[in-house]
Amino acid sequence: MDQYGIGQPVRRKEDRRLLTGGGLYTDDIDLPGQAHLAILRSPHAHARIRSLNVEPARAAPGVALVLTGHDAAADGLGLFPLQVEVAPMPGTPPLYAPPRAILQTEAVRFVGDPVVAVVAETRAQALDALELVEIEYEPLPAVTETARALDADAPVIWPERGSNLCVLWTNGRKEQTDAAFARAHLVAQVDLVQNRVIGNPMEPRVAIGQWDAARERYDLTSPTQGVIRVREGLAKYIFDVPLEKVRVVSPDVGGGFGLRGKLFPESAMVLWAARRLGRPVKWRADRAETIVSDPHGRDHVTHAEMAFDAQGKALGLRVRSVAAMGAYLFDFGPRIPTIAGARIAGTVYDLQDVNMEVKCVFTNTVPTDAYRGAGRPEIAYTIERLLDIGALRLGLTKDEIRRRNYIPADRMPYTNCVGNVLDSGDFAGTQAMALDLADWQGFEARREDSRRRGLLRGRGIGYFIEASGGQPQEWARLVMTPEGKARLHVGTFSHGQGHETAFAQIVHARLGIPFEDVELVQGDTDTVEQGFGTGGSRSSQMGGVATSMASEAVLAKAKRIAAHLLEAGVADIEFHAGRFTVAGTDLGVDWARVAAAAAQGPLPEGEAPGLDERVLYKRSTECNFPNGCHVAEVEIDPETGRLEVVRYAAVDDVGRVINPLLVHGQSHGGIAQGLGQAVLEDARYDPESGQFLTATFQDYAMPRAGDMPDLAVDFHEVPTPINELGVKGAGEGGACGAPPAIVSAACDALGVEHLDMPLTPERVWRVLAAG
Repeated sequence: MDQYGIGQPVRRKEDRRLLTGGGLYTDDIDLPGQAHLAILRSPHAHARIRSLNVEPARAAPGVALVLTGHDAAADGLGLFPLQVEVAPMPGTPPLYAPPRAILQTEAVRFVGDPVVAVVAETRAQALDALELVEIEYEPLPAVTETARALDADAPVIWPERGSNLCVLWTNGRKEQTDAAFARAHLVAQVDLVQNRVIGNPMEPRVAIGQWDAARERYDLTSPTQGVIRVREGLAKYIFDVPLEKVRVVSPDVGGGFGLRGKLFPESAMVLWAARRLGRPVKWRADRAETIVSDPHGRDHVTHAEMAFDAQGKALGLRVRSVAAMGAYLFDFGPRIPTIAGARIAGTVYDLQDVNMEVKCVFTNTVPTDAYRGAGRPEIAYTIERLLDIGALRLGLTKDEIRRRNYIPADRMPYTNCVGNVLDSGDFAGTQAMALDLADWQGFEARREDSRRRGLLRGRGIGYFIEASGGQPQEWARLVMTPEGKARLHVGTFSHGQGHETAFAQIVHARLGIPFEDVELVQGDTDTVEQGFGTGGSRSSQMGGVATSMASEAVLAKAKRIAAHLLEAGVADIEFHAGRFTVAGTDLGVDWARVAAAAAQGPLPEGEAPGLDERVLYKRSTECNFPNGCHVAEVEIDPETGRLEVVRYAAVDDVGRVINPLLVHGQSHGGIAQGLGQAVLEDARYDPESGQFLTATFQDYAMPRAGDMPDLAVDFHEVPTPINELGVKGAGEGGACGAPPAIVSAACDALGVEHLDMPLTPERVWRVLAAG
């Protein structure tokens, strides 16, 4: 079998460069004449700005420029918009998108809200000058608790709205769901909290702005998840210039998780300042500033109910959630807990009578947006918790109640309760594989061993389904050099996933050129014509398919050139292992000869020079549906409440696997982040003052290597029929499957129906102490 073909565990070609210090991240770049920008952020959760005096900062050593929101208004900078629409429930007010300026002038609405930007010769001088800005704040009452945002006495963040309600959304089906509940033998209920989490990519956020006076063009260098959409946002909404007047470049990027694909105020600030000064301007956040300027994730309060018949078949589902948006709306904010999550309402279960209502609310907190899974982990968690509670009350096991409710494989494709067509899947089969991998049958012996050591042990299941893909088109360009090497331009963007390796495998498989001779070009609007970047686990199924199609287009032209060189008909040309031959003969040419002819001739009549093909791949569906079953076991120390995840098994159906090594890495990373949410992570605010309490790693508990068990991960490959590679998404499953599996295991060990995340020792100990 081909060592570098599709399906092979090829080591990442980019790792040698990255691990030996050869990577180029934005903070590695320092431009001649560069100045440094620092931002004065609000220390209050909610306050009126009574007065602002920046003159002492302007007079400080090294200061070149001080900017306020008044300057932004004078220069005509636009507001930061919501970039999606969420329709309200009929009879309720339309969505309210508050105005968000680049710098605040009248009021601040969360700890970290930007107020003043200072540009100086050095970063230290800029930070020192921030201390000299004189601001008089009038503190106002704040609300940071999601569950309290709509209370009658809650302070209203946007008085012009009249309440803290952003939008009330529903999927409908209320009457039929009510009818299903009326037939129920049992109704399981749960009140749960989706704890607020912080994505924390390894690389803090950085932005470098330049003004090219000769071209009258803004140039931004910054970590993103795709440069095209960032350029469009800056050009259209902030600077009101044609697209060609903005260039965005992203070099190597240290993680994204949905957070880095946004239109950020800081990106606009460095460009604005660079134009004002006529010199490059750089902003670099430390970890604490990154934490308050990147969007946060999750933060829902939910009441949910599931109706069952006497045999444990789920009849209906009701969900009532309040989802925090923060003080403003980021690009996709209210879409995440509503439309994005609801695409997989019902998940992998035969459940049509589903009624969801979500109140998106404003709070005096950092705005929220997509974070690994983007609404789907929340739905999966809710449903899995209800199935566990239903099983407990009906006297069924966790695995059995799920078997009774899975959509059968022979009913695929299956139209779910919101009209999305699940194109493929074998959910019962995937669970069976996961239980075998987890040694489900051997659990009681392990539980007894834990008991002898004075520990409580429990096991849990978490099944999820993803709606991956997003934006049903993607672009690729493949250029063969005269030396017979391939240069692949893609509109997706790799910020740690290993696209240099996976896409090279696809090109190698299609064209037979050496794996190491494929070069990936990405992350520069000067060389990437279009594309939707990377998010929602879309790269392999969109960019990968576009890459395959561009390769096939190049191959088709190469066959025409080879036929001309060999004086044969195109239909007689065969291609294998990088060589073009005339069928039934030993006559042939290799890629180097064909590529040279493409560049210099001879060419068939009417054939344009070069092997350079562009493809825009479009499909009729927005998403496909990777899924998986995760099984966790935990041990709990009854004296201290300390919980440890001691075993973990996962079987994911990601369709056809291009590179199992890469997909294992994606699974491991997602599980780590899911474990973090389940056991450790919690972005917290003081409920009285609104102060942010977890702005450093001293206070915000990130998962570490010692928190992770050995992970047993396998695949159940059920190829999707909707693309030629058969691939589904692979990036977000762990973040969806781990929280319900781990919480299920903890509840099993403790003998309780439900316990909210994170499963800290204090929280677990209080359950134990309560008896």
